[in-house]
Amino acid sequence: PPPRGPRWGRRAAALLAGVALLLGVGLAGYHLGSPGSGTTASQPIPTPASSGVTSRSSTLDVAKVTAKVEPAVVDITATDGYQNTTDAGTGIVLTSNGEVLTNNHVIDGATSLTAQVDGQGTKYAAKVIGYDDSQDVALIQLEDASGLSTATVGNSSNVSVGDAVVAIGNALDLPGKPTVTSGQVTALDRSITASDDGSDASENLTGLIQINASICPGNSGGPLADAAGQVIGMNTAAAEQGSSDSCSTVGFSIPINTALSIASQIQKGESSSNVHIGLPGFIGVEVENASQAGQGGFGGFGGYTAPTSSGALITSVLNNTPAQSAGLQAGDVITAIGGTSVASVSALSSAIAGYQPGQSISLTYVNSSGSSHTVSLTLITGPAG
Repeated sequence: PPPRGPRWGRRAAALLAGVALLLGVGLAGYHLGSPGSGTTASQPIPTPASSGVTSRSSTLDVAKVTAKVEPAVVDITATDGYQNTTDAGTGIVLTSNGEVLTNNHVIDGATSLTAQVDGQGTKYAAKVIGYDDSQDVALIQLEDASGLSTATVGNSSNVSVGDAVVAIGNALDLPGKPTVTSGQVTALDRSITASDDGSDASENLTGLIQINASICPGNSGGPLADAAGQVIGMNTAAAEQGSSDSCSTVGFSIPINTALSIASQIQKGESSSNVHIGLPGFIGVEVENASQAGQGGFGGFGGYTAPTSSGALITSVLNNTPAQSAGLQAGDVITAIGGTSVASVSALSSAIAGYQPGQSISLTYVNSSGSSHTVSLTLITGPAG
């Protein structure tokens, strides 16, 4: 598939001085689904280092830190088979049998994943164990992996402004070993509001570590390490400087304590309103609120005149999906799932949350002529995220 580039494109506004930010862009579709069953792991997710262990230093030996951290870094390639695109990001190996921490936006929308250890090692197929889209955290499994080097984690609660840090990752999806940059922690407890390019949907990320090490597209999901080579954060976003493809010296990382807590919950199969286990069910449509029809926006949905102002307006039907088989078309508005009325995209997501891949649902929609129809669909396994 043609590359779309490194995972970077989600624009955001920081809750500080109106700075514009970037995160990885999501892949095709609004994915509707619910948690599946968890996995049984032989190795636990590591816990943060005990209090006082994390190195609080303003100086560091970059080469020494890199040698310690880099063997646990993986380049991730996410492929969307529906849109025929690929994207690149980074991950952190947490267990020697191949459980890898990354951003949700790195794997969002992927129908298949591959990962290469240290940018030049073995390439593995990977599967999604689970994700938390609200916190931008995901856990994936490298298939048939064993004996991998794992990251040494620190304790992000001990991080201070001025601490020296190293950022490592698949910057710009360059071939070979990961890119390494260094800098300092410039602020703590930052909050940002992020949205995908061209989308009205947004999410809030809080408690982030701000750094001045250069962060580029493709760094998403990679480690932020301290002077002792302990991973204290996961690089996630950066301030826009120039174009959406540029690197930035205003970066943001999810504290490792937060990321590990979510990863542990995922590994244990503990689903919640935010944590999803496994892959979701999928009907194969992109949707926007019918109430916004005619206002312009993502996917060109402004070009449709919705036959009703309440519901989820279909802006695209993907090939070889249940929606296509049922005859749904762009411009139709989904108004009910299983007899439960839906007035918006969020209501549609809530209505379908109790269903699993392989289950059948009844879906009611209004077509462009204003006629209401109900069809039965069997959910397939959807893309990640």
